[in-house]
Amino acid sequence: MKNLLIVIITLCAFSMQAQSVKNTSYISRTGEKVLRLEATLPVDLAEAWKLFTTDDKLKLWIAPLAHIELKTGGYILTNYDTTKSLTDNTAIRLDIVNYIDMEQLTLKVNLNDKFPGNVKNEDENLQEIIQLKYISPNETKIISSMVGWGKGKDWEKSYEFFVLGNIYTYEEMLKLFNKQ
Repeated sequence: MKNLLIVIITLCAFSMQAQSVKNTSYISRTGEKVLRLEATLPVDLAEAWKLFTTDDKLKLWIAPLAHIELKTGGYILTNYDTTKSLTDNTAIRLDIVNYIDMEQLTLKVNLNDKFPGNVKNEDENLQEIIQLKYISPNETKIISSMVGWGKGKDWEKSYEFFVLGNIYTYEEMLKLFNKQ
C-alpha cells in the first residue's frame, strides 16, 4: 500500500509539472540575456505545431484575433481587442524570420508604442525562437527563447514585461489541455 501511495504521489507531481510553464532563463557566455520558457504539451508533435501555425489554433490561446502567413518572410498578426481589427494600430505583428516544419519558428518581435521610444528604436535584434521537441507519441516539449535584449533601465522593464506576458500566454495554451 505504501509503495502504491508513493507511485500515485510521484505520478501526480509529474502530471502537475508537465502542465506548467517553467522559467529556465539564463545569461549566455557572452553576457546576453535569454528569456527562456518551457512547457510540455500532452499532444503529438503535429498537433503542437498547429497551435503555432494555424489561425484557428492561435485564436484559442494567443489572442482572440489572429492570422498567420506561414513562410519565411511571413508574419503573425494578433489583437487582444475584439472591437478592433488585425489592421488596427493596436494589432501586434511578429515577422517570421524562418521556420523548420514541426521543429522551429523564429519570430522578429516588433515592439509597439506601449514601449519606451529608445527601446522601440533599438529592437532590431529582439526575436523569439520557438522550438518543438518530440518527447513521446503524446507529448511535445515547447521551448521559447527570446534573445536580442538591449541594456539599460528601460530594457530591464521591457524584459520583465515579457517574462510576465509570455508566462501568461503559454499558461493560456496549457489551459486548453486542462479543460479536457
